[in-house]
Amino acid sequence: MAALETGRTSWTAVLDAVRLQPGADLAALTTVQIREVVERLIEAGQWTEGDPQILVVLDYGYEAPRIAHLLAGLPVQILGRLRSDRVMRRPTPPRVYDAKGGRPPKHGGEFVFGDPVTWGIEQAITVTGIRLYGKATAQAWDRLHPRLTRRAAWLDHDGPLPLIEGTVIRLAVEHLPSDGVNKPVWLWWSGTGATTADVDRCWQSFLRRSTSNTPSAC
Repeated sequence: MAALETGRTSWTAVLDAVRLQPGADLAALTTVQIREVVERLIEAGQWTEGDPQILVVLDYGYEAPRIAHLLAGLPVQILGRLRSDRVMRRPTPPRVYDAKGGRPPKHGGEFVFGDPVTWGIEQAITVTGIRLYGKATAQAWDRLHPRLTRRAAWLDHDGPLPLIEGTVIRLAVEHLPSDGVNKPVWLWWSGTGATTADVDRCWQSFLRRSTSNTPSAC
């Protein structure tokens, strides 16, 4: 984990480092790391009640919704990059009376990253000109969650599987500094009800993350 300075410099400070063992649960270990760092920051007076929540930025390989769920109760927000082939679910639709009865649905319709037909209207959209990337367009959709199943990390979960809602952000830029293919970047933020300011903070923080695959705290 590394702390990022808030200005335009590349200053960082390594907060913690752990060597992973083969077969380690990356999300569980990352959660322990983040929790310990946040607790140290609170004890040192670097975060106090009323301050903005600490934003933790994750790249590929970290299951952002699960980490956000495991850190519930701490003053942190999780922002993580997701694969472009992911599928999320919308909030549970309002219950409609059915004479046949039956269990009400737990999930809403699908939000398929690769299928714009499923996206619907954005919660927020921003367009910003930046020197390295040209025009950056960020679209955000509110209260989307992964559909969890009782396998892998959730195999031994007690009780009903949680609905971990957040905001999905799609960031598209005109060009990359390396002249590579500028594919859209998909992000998941643990907050909901995002404003345009929230959306801009998220994607700008993601671009400022450490270039290594390291969780960064802002």
